[in-house]
Amino acid sequence: MPTIAYVHYDVFTDRPFEGNQLAVFPDARGLDTARMQALTAEMNFSESTFLFPADEGGGDVRMRIFTPGREVPMAGHPTIGTTFALAASGVIAAGRERYVFALNLGLTPVALEWRDGVLARAWMDQGRPEFRAPLVPEAAVAAALNADHASWAATGLPVLEGSCGLAYYYVALDSRAAVDACDPDVASLRKLTSAFGGSHVGVFVFSAAPSADGATVYARMFAPEAGVLEDPATGSATGPLAAYLVNHGVVPLAARADIVSLQGVKMGRPSRVLARVEADAPGAVTRVHVGGHSVRVGHGVIEW
Repeated sequence: MPTIAYVHYDVFTDRPFEGNQLAVFPDARGLDTARMQALTAEMNFSESTFLFPADEGGGDVRMRIFTPGREVPMAGHPTIGTTFALAASGVIAAGRERYVFALNLGLTPVALEWRDGVLARAWMDQGRPEFRAPLVPEAAVAAALNADHASWAATGLPVLEGSCGLAYYYVALDSRAAVDACDPDVASLRKLTSAFGGSHVGVFVFSAAPSADGATVYARMFAPEAGVLEDPATGSATGPLAAYLVNHGVVPLAARADIVSLQGVKMGRPSRVLARVEADAPGAVTRVHVGGHSVRVGHGVIEW
């Protein structure tokens, strides 16, 4: 009877049962694509990761990432959570400053911060985001969310599509209450097309209204085409989000601008996704990095 071990992490949180759930399969040798997709569907988390020895493509480890609906070329919470899993198991030695994942998108470095020999924070380098005008009317994207039209119009911010490897529409609303009130029409979301090609496009809705909790934005994300109706924390969307905020003056331009995205609250899984922007001029973001903490909450073996 075949078996495979996994560890379960909650990502972008320092508390169990919050953040975004992740299953990490540390030794996926012998698994084909169909089996990895089936295991991900069985776990029923937003994503699962499968690790293989590094190959001729370079990097420290080869990693494939799956949602319940498909394989994806990169993702944030799987990369951060897997980094914590490898550090806890000793694969990443304490004190090491950099680790490189070979993803389908290419080599992806992660910077490591340690405290008393324990990994405290990991930062994923997502490169330079790209933005494109929507292929559908901006109002149609907001309407697919059933977002309040006046709340959207009040921000004066455009609906844009951005990507660091996965594409998302960004929709700004003027209050957290308006973000929580969104009740997406799944059929309409599935009809949205991407200027980056392919059928996968998520919709990231947020408010930059000030709050005492210190978050820069309060957010939700929907991606039914990937088998994820709503995601508690979306690192791959937070990199472009940070650039969007700097490009449109929501966050002041600096040599390095930091943001905190509070996501998953509506789902009962609050997540704090950190992002860091490097920029040298307005509209000229050079790189984005997404980071955070993760906690182990379980482990097990699947058999079939």
